[in-house]
Amino acid sequence: MKYNFDEIIDRTNSHSVKLERLKPVFGSDNLIPLWVADMDFKSPPAIIEALRRRVEHGVFGYTVSPEAYTHSIVRWLDRRHHWQVEKEQISFVPGVVKGLAFAIDVFTGKGDKIIIQPPVYHPFRLVPQSLGREVINNPLRLEEGQYHMDFTGLREIIANNDCKMLILCNPHNPGGRVWSPEELKDLAEICYDNRILVLSDEIHSDMAMPGYRHTPFATVSEKAQTNSLTLMAPSKTFNIAGIVSSFAVIPNKKLRDQFLGYLEPRELSQGTIFAYTATTAAYDECEDWLDEMVAYVQGNVDFVHHYLKETIPQIKTILPEASFLVWLDCRDLHLSQPELVRLFVDKAGLALNDGSMFGPGGEGFMRLNVGTTRKVLEQALNNLKKALSE
Repeated sequence: MKYNFDEIIDRTNSHSVKLERLKPVFGSDNLIPLWVADMDFKSPPAIIEALRRRVEHGVFGYTVSPEAYTHSIVRWLDRRHHWQVEKEQISFVPGVVKGLAFAIDVFTGKGDKIIIQPPVYHPFRLVPQSLGREVINNPLRLEEGQYHMDFTGLREIIANNDCKMLILCNPHNPGGRVWSPEELKDLAEICYDNRILVLSDEIHSDMAMPGYRHTPFATVSEKAQTNSLTLMAPSKTFNIAGIVSSFAVIPNKKLRDQFLGYLEPRELSQGTIFAYTATTAAYDECEDWLDEMVAYVQGNVDFVHHYLKETIPQIKTILPEASFLVWLDCRDLHLSQPELVRLFVDKAGLALNDGSMFGPGGEGFMRLNVGTTRKVLEQALNNLKKALSE
């Protein structure tokens, strides 16, 4: 490989959430941190160099959105995802979760019902609830190691509830599914026909594993394009979450005008110097780094899968089709969720995400971040093996 993903980067004293929040969340800071969804890899050299050049300029005044920024996104979506969008359809947003909250404010009202598909990224539940909306669960079905959407259940929910929005995780977190065009088209049909807006979080879209291809929701049909708002970012892909550079893509002009009508008076659609700089460098210069990173992460997934299968067969991996998050099925250990968490944290010294935080269907599971070096993963799994043997 051209890039060294085995290099161990010391992240102490860098204000890393993954490290600084260990004690408040887990009660100890002497844990291997495999929870927060960022990677331990150094960001691509081209991004670091672009930021360095901008810093060396020395003046950081008020900044307009450069044409190069929007053009880099347009080219990336076309090249990587076969999605042709116009630059006018793109707007900066200061984070995908913030964008989700803005969209809920714009397109729904207090007390409105919003559908989610658990087990799923916990802000999908927490953000609507904190904004006074009612969350309706349409749980995914886990069959033969793979998650599927429950369209029968979705139709029943819609028949009995006046729902305004469905929040889609595409690809899915924590299950790792890359939804097929057919599944997305069926979802688009149901939601369009029932006037339910689809808010598609596609932050993991650039990291499809070899053999899989991400399908943007808005590309599967005219109904999907007309009835959706997509949130994306280079942050997970290139490990630049701290820079905060996300964007919305909204092909439907009416929806776009409504969304921008909320963002622009509040200056929420204005990015920072470093967001524009890092995003442009990422999409224009870092595709080779991404391909190598995905290959390394696939190797980590394979390592975890084979280690558990051979050494701790009671824990099974739900093999991800995208991203660096692995959903561990620990139900065969026959532990309660508190006991399961204690096994990982107190006995094995590992900080993973408690599966129950992802909602119904998350009990008996833990989420493992494999976006780290193979050496760290090996140590973590050895710790888990020792804890179980004791």
